Amino acid sequence: MSKVDLKAKPYNLSDEDIKWVQDTIASMTIEEKIGQLFVNMGSSRTEEYLTGMLNNYHIGAVRYNPGKAEEVYDQNKILQENSKIPLLIAANTEAGGNGACVDGTEVGLEVKIGATNDAKWAYEMGRVSGVEASAIGCNWSFAPIVDINRNWRNPIISNRCFSNDPDVVLEMSLAYMKGIQESGIAPAAKHFPGDGIDERDQHLSFAPNHLSCEEWDATFGKVYQGLIDAGLPSIMAGHIHQPAYSKFFNPELKDEDLLPATLSKELITDLLRGKLGFNGVVVTDASHMVAMTSAMKRSDMLPTAIAAGCDLFLFFNDPDEDFGYMMDGYKNGVITEERLEAALTRILGLKASLGLHKKAKTEIMMPKEEAMKQIGRPENVALFKEVADHAITLVKDKQDIWPVTPEKYKRVLLVNVKGSESAFGKLISGGKAKPVDMLKDELEAKGFEVEIYESPIEKIFKLPEEEQMKHIMSAYAAKRPIKELTDKYDLIINVANVGMGDVVQRMVWNALKGTPDIPFYIHEVPTIFVSVNSPFHLADVPQVKTYINAYDGKKGTLEALVEKMMGESAFKGVDPVDAYCGLLDTRI
Repeated sequence: MSKVDLKAKPYNLSDEDIKWVQDTIASMTIEEKIGQLFVNMGSSRTEEYLTGMLNNYHIGAVRYNPGKAEEVYDQNKILQENSKIPLLIAANTEAGGNGACVDGTEVGLEVKIGATNDAKWAYEMGRVSGVEASAIGCNWSFAPIVDINRNWRNPIISNRCFSNDPDVVLEMSLAYMKGIQESGIAPAAKHFPGDGIDERDQHLSFAPNHLSCEEWDATFGKVYQGLIDAGLPSIMAGHIHQPAYSKFFNPELKDEDLLPATLSKELITDLLRGKLGFNGVVVTDASHMVAMTSAMKRSDMLPTAIAAGCDLFLFFNDPDEDFGYMMDGYKNGVITEERLEAALTRILGLKASLGLHKKAKTEIMMPKEEAMKQIGRPENVALFKEVADHAITLVKDKQDIWPVTPEKYKRVLLVNVKGSESAFGKLISGGKAKPVDMLKDELEAKGFEVEIYESPIEKIFKLPEEEQMKHIMSAYAAKRPIKELTDKYDLIINVANVGMGDVVQRMVWNALKGTPDIPFYIHEVPTIFVSVNSPFHLADVPQVKTYINAYDGKKGTLEALVEKMMGESAFKGVDPVDAYCGLLDTRI
């Protein structure tokens, strides 16, 4: 029998519940047991595809592609009504219900919530996530993100962490957990053993957490221990190495044999289960990420993840191939009978703790009409603007510029500051209104005369290819009088919209001289620099005297930003990270 204690937290099951878990496992074929270890990423919402995945691979869980609430509801209803064993259905509700469905309600990115300096907003983010996600059939969430951002160059959690302070991260995470569990959703804190130390992205390369054991205990260990003590039901393991603890538990381990947490017995079984006493479910992060796929052959990787102590494996590559690899791992002893039994006990134990086994398949989800009423409720939508009001942070204030009114600064130039856009970055931002355009509308509505700067480089790229180099060299050599700026504009606002999807989140300057692209003119024209994404752009513009982190470029946030610049509302946000990036010149 498994050694998993289902009467203890986070399960707290009755004898009757435990009997269901045990009887269900006993009735399963080996194919059903192996299938239960997989979380499928659905590639289609058709009934044929969904029932095929259930019947052919016996999956234990799903994390689906984004879609509208109605589509996701229909999909989840098909899944639950056709699955032999109730499914865990996960969403990425990192910022609100918009992580469960595209028409769901965003409350705020985690760093924005952190900037409010008030855990009640983290609770609201969890509560709204739970109301909307549960309505459309989700019962599991890959949130909260409990990483700690100690490296301003990190490109993957710059706006996806509450703070660089472990005490704040723990307080916010506990509040989020309370909010989402009110709707019967199990949160999965991520990404164990913790992101935010290295500057690389696990999607693309190794990115170790290189803290010493003592440093880890005082930071990430403190957060995870606090959550575990509070009954956290699940954890997502990241493809993140933690060399200090790997070698603590296995002193013979060589550097070349270190593995990411998802494949490391030392980190999952010894550290997480043993030292921290975690009794809940562990799911791997996505198995297409390079930090995992480059660690070993995929045929070895799948069973090694389960053998290391993970219970659920996130995403098939090829279902037939991966199912075969996992089955082979069981047959050749990489996954022992005891380890398989423990994983299944935890998976089914989590399902029982959510009460899924007590409902008829047709009653697991609420009626559709009632469910749709939960999406975008006005009182929940209103929270976004409230969070923005409390979060927008005046990081640097070294010039006498307030308030910004049409009487003082009638003529405004907006400069759209960009990063190195990857194809993925362009794809996720495509079709959306640009923050700089929305800010122009807001300022004009207040009586300002606003112009958006168009770079000569952008004009040059519209020319035939054979003419581009000639014009680039001409533009680079060009000079222009300062009077072209001082006579034409009363205020220049740089708007940096550099987001996720790139290896780095740094601004890219055009190789020109004397143009407004780069804020060289801070002593010539009053200048405000606003970031609507990454909170760390001050490192690249240390010369600016007024720097604001708005955390996102949504309409409600920009409305609140203009109100604050005009003196109609105070700046209330508290820097949740080190926006000065540990540099002296950014503070001057």
